[in-house]
Amino acid sequence: MKTPINFKTINNLAIPATIAGIAEPILSITDTAIVGNIPQDGMESLAAAGIVGSFLSMLIWILGQTRSAISAIISQYLGADKLERVKTLPAQAIFLNIVLSIVILLSTVFVVEEIFVLLNASGKILELCISYYSIRVWGFPLTLFVFAVMGIFRGLQNTYYPMLIAITGAVLNIILDFILVYGVEGIISPMYLEGAAWASLIAQGIMAVMAFVLLVTKTNISLRLKFPLHPELGRLVVMSLNLFVRALALNIALILAVREATALGDKYIGAHTIAINLWLFSAFFIDGYGAAGNIMGGKLLGAKNYDGLWDLAKKIMLYGFVISLILAAVGFLFYRPIGRIFSNDLTVLQAFYSIFFILILGIPMNMVAFVFDGLFKGLGEMKYLRNVLLVATFLGFVPILFLGKFLGWGLYGIWIAFTLWMFIRGGALVWKFRRKFRPLLQNV
Repeated sequence: MKTPINFKTINNLAIPATIAGIAEPILSITDTAIVGNIPQDGMESLAAAGIVGSFLSMLIWILGQTRSAISAIISQYLGADKLERVKTLPAQAIFLNIVLSIVILLSTVFVVEEIFVLLNASGKILELCISYYSIRVWGFPLTLFVFAVMGIFRGLQNTYYPMLIAITGAVLNIILDFILVYGVEGIISPMYLEGAAWASLIAQGIMAVMAFVLLVTKTNISLRLKFPLHPELGRLVVMSLNLFVRALALNIALILAVREATALGDKYIGAHTIAINLWLFSAFFIDGYGAAGNIMGGKLLGAKNYDGLWDLAKKIMLYGFVISLILAAVGFLFYRPIGRIFSNDLTVLQAFYSIFFILILGIPMNMVAFVFDGLFKGLGEMKYLRNVLLVATFLGFVPILFLGKFLGWGLYGIWIAFTLWMFIRGGALVWKFRRKFRPLLQNV
């Protein structure tokens, strides 16, 4: 089966995927900017939002990996022209996802204080973490349902509907943030940090409803749970488990970074919260081409079109590199105004500006890892992705992080560790792709 690999085809998938991808970090950035400018307890609220956001991201990323697994399987069957054989799989995968999310939710909600104490939160920050998390956590199953539906659409080579869902959630969340955090005079009293939590929860609920309606009305995929279990469910579970372990390693790095930044003091966790949100924004922005690689790569693999797969890899790397250079240039040009969007505290801004250049210089290198992450997920190479993250985290990130702590590098140590982490990830994926697929090319 011939699949055109050109600028139009790739960007028809990548651009909506990019818009959908950046919706989540835009939500976090909006929360960070609005919360950081709360008239009372602004610094403490910013720190609490950063700690809770990092923990929730860990949970969502770990359990949200079925999105990539189901997308890979559906796209491979689509490429092999055997889509009818997997029609009962999505409902089973979604049901499994929701059950797991409820178990995790119930296992954390009763020990929430202990969780944030482990992350070095104390005093006023700990109180804010508990109140913020106790509201936001109920959106966890809703988010995982939305992720699973987005995975189904991606497998069907459709990034348009996920984009619509993401845009709706982002816009609604931003509007509700302003209304609930700051209040409306004479109508709604300011809710401050709890208002940001309610804004996120309501937006997640609307996104879940929208995802359900679009899946039912725009596809032939049924959400009715049918037995027996699909034969591919076992492969989906194994792929998801490998991605669970991978996401766990990834989030160990993120959580350790938050923990060490928190231990440095309020201004440092505030600065780190701003930096990590911008880092995630750049990651999701570039990841649109990773999504195109995921979607098209699985289809090309199912069709055994290895020349097309090689061509796809070269082109998404080129397009991703151009985007990464643009993002880096914007970062350098608007260095100080970017910081002032998120906080008006001079001590937080000074700490943020001191490490922002590391983040900016790392964007082109990060692009390699993000793009090939997406491509490898489409190819079903979850075991290798798992091993790469384990090596990068425990032999790269963690040793440098604690070396930096020992030598007193402060935030510099944390962000140098991130840089090495991404270098290992990108390099290992490029090496593996060349080694596995170059010998299969007909036109070398």
